[in-house]
Amino acid sequence: VQLQASGGGLVQAGGSLRLSCAASGSIFSINVMAWFRQAPGKQRELVASITRANITYYPDSVKGRFTIARDNAKNTADLQMNNLKPEDTAVYYCAAPLERLWGQGTQVTVSS
Repeated sequence: VQLQASGGGLVQAGGSLRLSCAASGSIFSINVMAWFRQAPGKQRELVASITRANITYYPDSVKGRFTIARDNAKNTADLQMNNLKPEDTAVYYCAAPLERLWGQGTQVTVSS
């Protein structure tokens, strides 16, 4: 299975973006789908995860603003990002971390 991320771009603070992660095969058996991000000079960090049972996790930095959803029928895991802040600027990666599957990054830039 390969993961393909898309949907990044430039947005003003307070705006929204939706990132999409499309898998080349079935994600039904993948326990955890997740989105990470990495800003320049910083370590990669988890921003959202979702299990097969649709249990989600968000760090405090994005809680209430980001929403992850998976569609096992479409083999996608999307990240809706609202009320974006300049500190959300980073390269975003979708992943199935337990399977060590990573998509290519997509740049998100939030201007103030």
